[in-house]
Amino acid sequence: MKLFFCILFSFAAGPWALAQKNAETVKITYARIFNDQPADDRNATVVFARNNATLITTENILRGTAPFPAEQTFFNPENRKLIYFSYLSDSQALSAEDTLSARYELLPDRREILGYSCRKAKTVINSNTIEIWYTTALPYYAAPSALGIDLGTVLETIRNGNTIVRAQKIEKNAAFPKIIAAENYDLLSYRDLIWKSRFTTIPVFDHELINWNEETRSKEGVLRFANGTLIVKKVKFPEIGDRQQVFVELKQRSNGDAYDRTGSVFVIPEGREKNFFDGLRDGIRTLPLLKDTSGAEYQGMTLTENYLPNIELMRFFTSFGIHHFNYNTIKGKEWLEFTPFRQEISDLRSELSNKEVYVGTYIGNYDKGGHEVSLEITVHNGSSPYGNFNYALPVFNTVNVMEMGGQNYATFFADEKGLRVEFTLDRDLKDAKLRYITTGHGGWGNGDEFVPKVNRIFLDNLQVHSFTPWRQDCGSYRLSNPVSGNFASGLSSSDLSRSNWCPATVTNPVFIDLGDLKAGKHSIRVKIPQGPREGSSFSFWNVSGVLLGRQ
Repeated sequence: MKLFFCILFSFAAGPWALAQKNAETVKITYARIFNDQPADDRNATVVFARNNATLITTENILRGTAPFPAEQTFFNPENRKLIYFSYLSDSQALSAEDTLSARYELLPDRREILGYSCRKAKTVINSNTIEIWYTTALPYYAAPSALGIDLGTVLETIRNGNTIVRAQKIEKNAAFPKIIAAENYDLLSYRDLIWKSRFTTIPVFDHELINWNEETRSKEGVLRFANGTLIVKKVKFPEIGDRQQVFVELKQRSNGDAYDRTGSVFVIPEGREKNFFDGLRDGIRTLPLLKDTSGAEYQGMTLTENYLPNIELMRFFTSFGIHHFNYNTIKGKEWLEFTPFRQEISDLRSELSNKEVYVGTYIGNYDKGGHEVSLEITVHNGSSPYGNFNYALPVFNTVNVMEMGGQNYATFFADEKGLRVEFTLDRDLKDAKLRYITTGHGGWGNGDEFVPKVNRIFLDNLQVHSFTPWRQDCGSYRLSNPVSGNFASGLSSSDLSRSNWCPATVTNPVFIDLGDLKAGKHSIRVKIPQGPREGSSFSFWNVSGVLLGRQ
């Protein structure tokens, strides 16, 4: 239950009543020192204390210049209660009550700070050693944080020997600040709301099913294709600055499908005559075709003069039956309830900022129950090493997200030429990189899923990068795989190493340096020695590439 209350200097009833309205208030200003160097003190911690009430705040909050959320702490020494109080905006404030829980080791050490004889206490919080110097010569309970506030007046704290908060001055006859009304929450909800207020959340999908079932219905605005194995929704993104970071987060669990499946979160870019949505609306064969030497056709996978392929935000792989099959018990194993996939995508900021585009999620499956997913994108203040690109061009994406709608698997790497795509730059491109995601699939013991294969990248017919994508940490995710097959060797299927993916994981992009590119025509080629067919079994590679840079 939420309660509204008002904390004012002038109140005279309730748990925050002041026993002596005319008791003297002191103002203590603290400075920060790190590795023997004074920190910027323009936002110093400030404490106001009376004999029965304490407020911990900052200079910026007092000036009205603090960014939101701006938190203050009250302490009532009579009942040892703390009240955390945060402004989320000029007109909205939250509060929550807490109790003191720290335990201290009282030490015999003595020293003088600002003319007051101080004693030493020590505590350990989350593996951090905190030394506290406090005095009982002042009739107040005050501290720059909740730590040590019940010992007396804390004049210095030292964290791990190198981070010091020290009282610089004590001023008497100060005015205790007034505080506006706040909405009260339980402590856990309060902390969650404060945390979420620090970034922007863009919801996309909320507990949507991705399954092989034409009868399934989605929430308003969510479109289903390929019999429900692909869902898309048009999303409006805010302006995203070059000093902000962007993350995509998907939560997935089985709703009936027991197998590890390929998944992809992507954006359908706009800016040319055609994009992938045309194929969703009008049929996959309306998209540009790529042909290999055998005559096989691959729909909508590569850049052309009038078509942009999908921009892959995140490649992920479902586990073997998480949640739905958790009743399969194994001694010593406690299965997880869902698989969280989270990845930074700040490098693709330019394709999201101030745009309204379709965002899609695909999980390849033929199961009526399928999978349940929730997807959101978050924007945070902060810079990223790969977040300064202002140009992004999707060059290829061979993940056949319309697999169940007739889009073919990318088996063309059997050709000696591999995959070659031409593109044209209208202006020079600085610090160009290829954002490259690759995973090998198919076959059984001799298929490319389980056989390391080198990937070679060529720019304008010159090899610029070569590596073998391979994951050997798949066994780390066993608790997400309740129905993974078990072998006579004692291994589970989810333990096996694979071509750059594991069940219940994200496959990270590789950023391949291409240097500075001049305006004009260029080409990118990907060559992979794809394995041969074995009866009805075949290998294929899902690769996506986005050209990044600065213009």
